[in-house]
Amino acid sequence: MQYKHSNYQFHNRDISWLAFNHRVLLQATNNNLPLYERIKFLAIYHSNLDEFFRVRVAWIKSIAELAPEDRESFFEDPKELLERIFTIVESHYSQLDKYFYDTIIPELATHQIKLLKHHQVNDTQQSFLKEFARSNILPFIQPSLMEKGKIVSFLKNRALYLCLHLSDRTTHETKYAFVEIPTWKTKRFIQFPRKGESFDYIILDDAVRFLLPDIFPGYEIVSTNSFMVTRDAELYIDDEFSGNLVEKIKRSLIKRESGSPTGFIFDREMPINMLRYLVQTFEIEPESVIVGSKYLKMADLMSFPNPLSPELEFEPWPRLRHKNFDKYDSIFDAIKAKDRLLSVPYQRFKYVTNLLETASVDPKVTEIQMSLYRTSRRSKVARLLIQAARQGKKVTAFVEVKARFDEEANIAWAEEMRSNGVEVIYSLPDLKVHSKLILIARKENQKIRNYALISTGNFNRITAKLYCDHAYITASHKIGKEVAKVFQLLKSHLKERFSFDHLLVAPHHMRNKVYELIHFEMEQARKGNTAELFFKVNSLEDQDLIEKLYEASNAGVNIKLIVRGICCLKAGVKGQSENIEVRSIVDRYLEHARIWQFYHGGDEIMYAGSADLMRRNLSKRVEVMTPIYEVDVKKQLQKVMNLQWQDNVKARYIDADLLNRPVKTNGEQIQAQRHIHQYFKSLLTGTASY
Repeated sequence: MQYKHSNYQFHNRDISWLAFNHRVLLQATNNNLPLYERIKFLAIYHSNLDEFFRVRVAWIKSIAELAPEDRESFFEDPKELLERIFTIVESHYSQLDKYFYDTIIPELATHQIKLLKHHQVNDTQQSFLKEFARSNILPFIQPSLMEKGKIVSFLKNRALYLCLHLSDRTTHETKYAFVEIPTWKTKRFIQFPRKGESFDYIILDDAVRFLLPDIFPGYEIVSTNSFMVTRDAELYIDDEFSGNLVEKIKRSLIKRESGSPTGFIFDREMPINMLRYLVQTFEIEPESVIVGSKYLKMADLMSFPNPLSPELEFEPWPRLRHKNFDKYDSIFDAIKAKDRLLSVPYQRFKYVTNLLETASVDPKVTEIQMSLYRTSRRSKVARLLIQAARQGKKVTAFVEVKARFDEEANIAWAEEMRSNGVEVIYSLPDLKVHSKLILIARKENQKIRNYALISTGNFNRITAKLYCDHAYITASHKIGKEVAKVFQLLKSHLKERFSFDHLLVAPHHMRNKVYELIHFEMEQARKGNTAELFFKVNSLEDQDLIEKLYEASNAGVNIKLIVRGICCLKAGVKGQSENIEVRSIVDRYLEHARIWQFYHGGDEIMYAGSADLMRRNLSKRVEVMTPIYEVDVKKQLQKVMNLQWQDNVKARYIDADLLNRPVKTNGEQIQAQRHIHQYFKSLLTGTASY
């Protein structure tokens, strides 16, 4: 097969993503972290991998089913790629299992926190468990005997099952059966009544194992092993241009749980005969079979109880006040005086909700417009938009109903807002609107002043506690005017055309403007002048843009990249990317901000906003990056970026080998997130200028 871009080398995006998740796993196995933080990272690893199988593996399998001549835009053999993925995942699972049993479980025991197996419960605990099971487990157990060639039950998406090897006590005939573990009804970790000093728990899987002899009387239970199926989570909508897109998405959501299997995961202790029987009975494709951990679906470790909390966890970093908002009577006065930067989770997200709450009751505010990509089931932001509409404001909300895994919540809030007087604009056909924008029109001195907020992250107070993001809040006429143009674009479903002198807007002109700025750095390098690019993104995948960065590297431009997740660029390759260095940071917060810096002959240009450097962001989504004009805000963001580049505690290199080597320590240890929190604290106390 002939692949595009064959003159350059790229990391495969899915293998690169697995390298990112391995960075998460490295945090989970880092003995310098508190015990429960390691447990949380184990849960995050599992949760990430679950989504990867539901989305990416499903897509690769769909490509594998195409005829070879229809795969020409795919850059390698999909079946070979699936084999590589499964090999890497099985290796990670092996590492994870070993650490969990050899380190986590014994370390929990040293703190008198015990996770018991079903054969370790004492008589008192057995009595408690049987009583607990009557109401919380047994009513939801439906045992099913299996027989090849006969109709078998449908395996639910991401449901957890136990397979049983049974022997009839009378005939000694071998049979296989399975039961669903009712994780949807009963919490995964069951605490026994405390007696003495220890805190004793049993995982629901082992509680079910303990009850199996009563569920299968007349059989000897030879062995029990867990398995689960992940299913394709993509919403297949044949035509987004005709009919009611929201109704189509609703119908597709119903089908999501019955999508085709993307992975059949079994615990590594399962006997080969049992595995073979399951695969044949449920007609599982061999390429979908994956060796997993002893206990599956361990994203549930996120809820593993810590009876000693807050011991064994990170010392909390308080979310900081923002003195430049607090010293003004009105948040509008604070923004009008100077452009402001809000950086969460270091600073409090409440300033965003305060802005909306103030706007909803301010008699001078005439209109509020907002784009919503990911809401939450209890979204305060959506409630405030409803409140503003009830107060007589003209309120418009653009709701992206194709935001994967948030479709249902987004649709529910869209319908609730619409029923309360908010003008709701839904998804655009064949595009996602990923920009994070608020625009508030306020009548001041007989004129309308626009207040704009452009964010790198979603307006979600839950994720704002965990995701590192920045919001640029301005009363600048030139920025506000162009944000208003973006909303006009959305209302016209991109049928209108506008020019932008300040904002970078995808899919219209963002890519071309970035290329223009890169070319300027190349020209400076060829003249012998300083030429630098410094980008921070979640993902770097767009191969045309990567080629442009390779070209800039060969021209002598110094390029620094901080990439949290997917990075298809191969750094440090002779003749290709010698002047490019890529680093990644995984720490207590999720790095989520997108910031681009261009040295530009010493007149540094900086942008911040919603766009990653992926093809979908530059060409298939509505994205907005704002220039940072305010000097103080630019200095704050530069401080953040420089601290992250100096990180030698949590940072790792993303090089041509994807080995996740730690950044070398020279002198003072710098943990970027800790130092950034201290930096914003010093701004609050007045001990730092910027």
